Amino acid sequence: MNQEMNGVEAEKFQEKIDYVFKVVVIGDSAVGKTQILSRFTKNEFCFDSKSTIGVEFQTKTVTINGKLIKAQIWDTAGQERYRAVTSAYYRGALGAMLVYDITKRQTFDHVARWVEELRSHADGSIVIMLIGNKGDLVDQRVVQTEDAVEFAEDQGLFFSETSAFSGENVNSAFLKLLQEINKVVSKKSLECSNGIKGNGNLDGAALKGEKIDIISGSDLEISEMKKLPSCSC
Repeated sequence: MNQEMNGVEAEKFQEKIDYVFKVVVIGDSAVGKTQILSRFTKNEFCFDSKSTIGVEFQTKTVTINGKLIKAQIWDTAGQERYRAVTSAYYRGALGAMLVYDITKRQTFDHVARWVEELRSHADGSIVIMLIGNKGDLVDQRVVQTEDAVEFAEDQGLFFSETSAFSGENVNSAFLKLLQEINKVVSKKSLECSNGIKGNGNLDGAALKGEKIDIISGSDLEISEMKKLPSCSC
């Protein structure tokens, strides 16, 4: 009886999800993409990290402006030999976290190329957040904040500096990205309801959270792990 009731409660909770947003985390290898994702979804940092192979994803459910949103966050490998594989995963992404390492100038120099690749494969309305990671390594900084801010403003990106190690600004950066995606989705849903065609291919009805994994418990901030046998960066 209890199991049946728990199943009913979980199903009711599941039905409350308003949107499922796909987000990709991109950038050069070893900039801390998986560590940022792990910090956001599980509040964990793995010291024994390994490079991501292929593509993996995790999810987290949050409340934004009264809407229950499930973020499906894809972690892509930064190595050149895997980029041809991961490019297919840009399809359907509503947001992107573009990460560089503030202690490695080369990773920032490659950001423009990542933006170009992202815009070549993703929807034109995709929301992009530029992230300068490893902010805790102040003494090793080689990329100045001003340079990143200037680039972000020029490209129309949102920007934040984070530390996956300490957790500084990680949650706020992801939540800001999801908030901006929600604005885009809400605007396009309104346009559709008014019979106005938007510039992208976004269908508000298609984003409704249907047939997703059952979520149990009363806490709205729930994270899940998919295809992650070991911690990686």
